Amino acid sequence: MNSKTRNMTVCAIMAALMCILGPMSVPIGPIPISLTNLVIYLTVYLLGTKKACISYLVYMLLGAVGLPVFSGFAGGIGKLAGPTGGYLVGFIFMTVICGVIMERFQRKAIPTWLGMVLGTLVAYLFGTVWFVVQTQSAIMYALTACVFPFIPFDLIKITIAILLGKAVRKRLPFE
Repeated sequence: MNSKTRNMTVCAIMAALMCILGPMSVPIGPIPISLTNLVIYLTVYLLGTKKACISYLVYMLLGAVGLPVFSGFAGGIGKLAGPTGGYLVGFIFMTVICGVIMERFQRKAIPTWLGMVLGTLVAYLFGTVWFVVQTQSAIMYALTACVFPFIPFDLIKITIAILLGKAVRKRLPFE
């Protein structure tokens, strides 16, 4: 398989995995616990920055046109433009930050983990500012409802993605 076809295939597979796992969520307030960022972390680890961004953008565009791929089987531009859409947009920045740091440190566990944490913090920041502006709520309410409950779950997802990514990369050729 030529390189271009292979790249398109792996990007499509990871976008499909986001579409399958992204809608599965546990509602705990205005923002549900979702598996979307777990798949993003794994995609970054497996494919690198550029292909992970492409995969995520495909997923986001599929959701924007109405496919029910966002948390809770939602879709449509209204979800992206709504109060929680900033977190979905923030995942673009998260993907870039995670990938750049991971690649810079050649997928070493600790720098990769820290890069994913930093990327997640940027996504939290972007999404929280968006939420505050959209809902006219206080910053502390937004942090309490949209960030603090997710920190332990996201740290676990980052760890799982790195461990799983490392195991998958040992068994499949990725470059």
